[in-house]
Amino acid sequence: MAMGGHVIKCGLQPVLKALIEADVITAVALNGAGSIHDFEIALIGATSEDVGAVLHAGTFGMAEETGAEINAALKKGVAEGLGHGESLGRMILERELPYRDQSLMAACVQKGIPVTVHVAIGTDITHQHPSADGAVLGAASFTDFRILTSVVSELGDGGVYLNIGSAVLLPEVFLKALSIAQNLGHHVDHFTTANFDMQQHYRPLTNVVRRPTSGDSRGYTVTGHHEIMIPLLAAGVLDRMR
Repeated sequence: MAMGGHVIKCGLQPVLKALIEADVITAVALNGAGSIHDFEIALIGATSEDVGAVLHAGTFGMAEETGAEINAALKKGVAEGLGHGESLGRMILERELPYRDQSLMAACVQKGIPVTVHVAIGTDITHQHPSADGAVLGAASFTDFRILTSVVSELGDGGVYLNIGSAVLLPEVFLKALSIAQNLGHHVDHFTTANFDMQQHYRPLTNVVRRPTSGDSRGYTVTGHHEIMIPLLAAGVLDRMR
């Protein structure tokens, strides 16, 4: 399951954690915003700011804790050979952040499933801070790209790949990961993809729903608000399993 930051801001972690605990979700991919929102919720139980109100004052995204603590965790994790997602998930657990039970990254680390974070330099507020290190960001995200490619290589013959609320970054990452998997000789066919979003965009439709499923696979589009559609999806899957 790949998802953009808004899925986390909607407070859907308990729903997603139920699917992780039921062994439905076997890997999670986030963009940088998703990891930031997840960390902030684990730290203070909330994540949001009025961008328009503070942008011209120069304070947007400048919260000290978010930038300093995430960047420090990434430096530590990269030194240990970890990717972006596992570095943050481990930090949340090791520091026993007050709301760690609401963290999706921490849940993945506890369950022992891959959690990857895919960033573009300059897209996230943590890149604004003096503690940001481009080499560390690149190494952490590149490790996660390799991990995701390994996950994608096993999608064939019954796997399901869901893209939820990422209009550009994660569909592009998925397409490249699929290309590498095929190039290395993995059989990635007979699988299902779906794109969930409030409106359908070019890249998810092309790079998740259509191109990858042009063989003997199937792609679906589901349009609606995350806070409605994802709980419905989870309820349907868990009910069918029972």
